[in-house]
Amino acid sequence: MRHALIFAAGLGERMRPLTDRTPKPLLPVGGKPLIVWHLEKLAAAGVHYVVINTSHLAEQFPDTLGDGSRWGLRIRYAYEGPTPLETGGGMLNALPLLGSAPFIAVNGDIWCDVDFAALHSEPAGLAHLLLVDNPPQHPHGDFALDTHDTVHDDGDARLTFSGIGVYRQELLQGWREVIGNVAGTDMQPPRFRLVPLLRAAMANDAISGSHYRGAWTDVGTPQRLAQLEAELRE
Repeated sequence: MRHALIFAAGLGERMRPLTDRTPKPLLPVGGKPLIVWHLEKLAAAGVHYVVINTSHLAEQFPDTLGDGSRWGLRIRYAYEGPTPLETGGGMLNALPLLGSAPFIAVNGDIWCDVDFAALHSEPAGLAHLLLVDNPPQHPHGDFALDTHDTVHDDGDARLTFSGIGVYRQELLQGWREVIGNVAGTDMQPPRFRLVPLLRAAMANDAISGSHYRGAWTDVGTPQRLAQLEAELRE
């Protein structure tokens, strides 16, 4: 996989006041911005081209990260406008920059020690999701993973979606039929969540997954950011 997408457009409302002046993916942890951990790991995995979705305080991303050359990457920025487009709209907005091959997508507000090179470069279906053990703040999980590595919307022993996956562009085809005419879809570009598309594909057994048991943190609050900082110092 040569291309990757990093979702970095969110408002970071739960992280205020830290995000009043700094986008969440640019908050420092372990001595560098959170997003830089992703960039370093993507470069180490052989990714050469990264698209970063931006909205909130968007100008800070190119000011901080530049063109990506310091990591051996080429970074392109997909500005979503003043209102973030959610994960589905953000991915759709970035597709023209991502080429036709499957690509990695990762949430800019997580930390994970996964080796991106170990991800499935050619998903059997429309996407391959990395699932993790349920954290305390999300005890019921998101999806179930069966013994054939197929992800289901329902089932026992549910796991949490890590925010890391490998996607085919075809997942977004026919998005309007799945999403419908809900608020935001009449915008240009449209705003909608990715999860309904994933669930529709799961109904056709078109989403595979794997259970990652390494370190993972959803940096959703200042307290979790401080906890991650302490863990990285150790």
